[in-house]
Amino acid sequence: MDFEKRAHHLQERLTYMRDVFAGKHADDFGMLSRRLSDFLSALENGTMKDPKTELQTIESMVVFAEQRFDRVLSPMDKVRIVRHPQRICLRDILENVYDNFTEIGGQEEHSIDPGMVIARATITRRRGSKVYNQFIMVIGQEKGHGEDFRNGGSVKPFGNSRALQYMKVAETEGIPIHTYVFTPGAFPIEDTPGAAQQIAKNIYEMAGLSVPVVAVFSEGGSGGAEAISLADKRLMLSHGYYSVISPEGAAAIEGGLRGGQRATPELIERCATQLHMTAEDNLEFGYIDRVIQEPPMGARPWHYDFFRTLRQEVIRATDEIALSVRGFGVLREQLLRRVSRRELNLDNTYVNWELSDGQRRRLVNKRQKKFLRLSRGVCINPNPAFSSADLREAWNLLCNRTKYELFTKHRRWLDSFADEMVSEWHLLKSRVSGWVSSKDRSRAQDRPSIEPETVRELTTLSEWDSDARKTKWAYVSPRSKEDRAITCPNAEKQGCVDMWAPDLFGEFAGVCMSCGHHFPMEYQWVVQNVFDEGSIREFNTEIEAGNPLNFEGLSERIRKAKARTGLKCGCITFEARIEGIKMIVAVLVGSFRGGSVGSAEGAKFVAAAERAMKKRYPFLAYVHGTAGIRIQEGTHGVIQMPRCTVAVRRYINAGGLYTVLYDTNSYAGPVASFLGCSPYQYAMRSSNIGFAGPGVIHETTGIEVEPHYHSAYKALARGHIQAVWDRREVRANLIQVLKTMGGRKLYFR
Repeated sequence: MDFEKRAHHLQERLTYMRDVFAGKHADDFGMLSRRLSDFLSALENGTMKDPKTELQTIESMVVFAEQRFDRVLSPMDKVRIVRHPQRICLRDILENVYDNFTEIGGQEEHSIDPGMVIARATITRRRGSKVYNQFIMVIGQEKGHGEDFRNGGSVKPFGNSRALQYMKVAETEGIPIHTYVFTPGAFPIEDTPGAAQQIAKNIYEMAGLSVPVVAVFSEGGSGGAEAISLADKRLMLSHGYYSVISPEGAAAIEGGLRGGQRATPELIERCATQLHMTAEDNLEFGYIDRVIQEPPMGARPWHYDFFRTLRQEVIRATDEIALSVRGFGVLREQLLRRVSRRELNLDNTYVNWELSDGQRRRLVNKRQKKFLRLSRGVCINPNPAFSSADLREAWNLLCNRTKYELFTKHRRWLDSFADEMVSEWHLLKSRVSGWVSSKDRSRAQDRPSIEPETVRELTTLSEWDSDARKTKWAYVSPRSKEDRAITCPNAEKQGCVDMWAPDLFGEFAGVCMSCGHHFPMEYQWVVQNVFDEGSIREFNTEIEAGNPLNFEGLSERIRKAKARTGLKCGCITFEARIEGIKMIVAVLVGSFRGGSVGSAEGAKFVAAAERAMKKRYPFLAYVHGTAGIRIQEGTHGVIQMPRCTVAVRRYINAGGLYTVLYDTNSYAGPVASFLGCSPYQYAMRSSNIGFAGPGVIHETTGIEVEPHYHSAYKALARGHIQAVWDRREVRANLIQVLKTMGGRKLYFR
């Protein structure tokens, strides 16, 4: 026996526990370490009488310590477990869970993004004497065991793009997709097509994949996790975490840290606990379907029994997905009962994973409805189950549906028929035009001449009306009441002259008349100046932001935001008209907690998208500003990324026109999901758009980005948006969009 090799293995396990607990339980680890050091010294000197018995004793003590300390793991301890180099990685899973695999789209460091690994794998199953090889597309972030070139599993835009490419390949081939989430978050750079834009595209496309998708979470960090985790079944390793932000990031925000300051360990521990990021928390919230139990202190590469358990769980999840969309019957129910029994060896059973066209449609619909149900009831909604407003709304929806089914749906056929009749009429007229034209020529000489005054009116330009020249806005910023001069930020470079505040924020709409710089304006400017006067009718006003995780200090901050803005949450939804065209509008208000999105904002956005779909109206998202997902709501917040994206996708697939207009600063989760997936995105000149701000990029990557890195024109250059608008022309541009964007068969036209 190799006693020395076994002893060194025990040393690695002790080092691992020390790293996980970061200074805690030092006496216990010190005692075990001394015992092991004494054993190695005696073994080297040849004075150990019974090395086998002594080593077995030390092994038993280490096992006991792992089991004991596993029961007292804090959320932050689990974060350190999933970050440790000894933690299992995707390569370990490919080698031990699947029977065969071939990595595709790159290998090791010779890849466009080594942080994303894609492989074609097989699972071999038997039914009696017959052998079945079932194919799977395996996609996941790869951290490796301390391999620097993997970038810690932080995937760049082109890595997520490659993942989506092979998801579509799997859909074409009709094989399931298994994704493994091992990321602290996406790499926050805006290389084409941009981190936010690519994640949004991934989430949007995954909502419509017509093959079974299983996601397994180990480390699920915010948008990086969502890029590959919109799945039919979501499993989570018992020592993993799934969170809107890292505990260190939350501590930096809560502590108001700047300039490289470090949060205290106590604050980080407290934030990790308050974020409710563990597997048990997410199972309770309903954001994952099942927890896969790991060995004490977490799974490591030598835990072969765990790999067998993981294999059974991913097979079971894929079987359940396939069986859930098949026809009802006794055999199907018996199969589901058998699959749900953990003692059944699924390697010796067989469930066909191929789906028919009808089953694929049911699968997509079921996945989308599942995500729409998530986080319902989390926000504050004092609405009764049924009210008179609901009755009026039901009547309006019935009228709209009737109008569409009886008229709009058949209007194109009627228009085509009318066009044919008109063409026939014009042909008939041309047949008899000869004799009519001869009579017209004879009568032309008898026509009276046009008066000179009439000729002058028809052939000269109209006179300048000085009164009509002045624009009168329905809403004028309160800053227009300030009696002071304002200097444009570009004055030094562009030579802009100072402007008087009443002119700048009144007649000029906050736009520098020299260089066109846009000063930030209140959201009311767009709401009251763009839409038809008196046409705005708000709905879902009772939904309000709360503190679902009882995060320390959040309730007071929410109360102050409500008092300061007069709003109940950071999202306003209303019906409006623009030149008579009815539409649904959702506004993310930057002045309410930075426009961050939580469960209340997500609920209102989903309801607005569903309302637009039912009423067959165009849907506009006006982003007055958003700082991202509200981190103090944990996964209640981050789940709004896939949830709202599903609502948007269903609306677009139904034929709707979904348009996004950015203003001021728009970053992080919303841009990387339900905003960034719009085919028609526009921004005002005052906008900054991206996945993370310059400060976050510098802290996480060490990269100093260039000035104006997130400006609207940079976003336009990389294809994120389609145009940059002047604030004063928003109404005219929106009218142009409504008239020209989208296909001719859009159902609201």
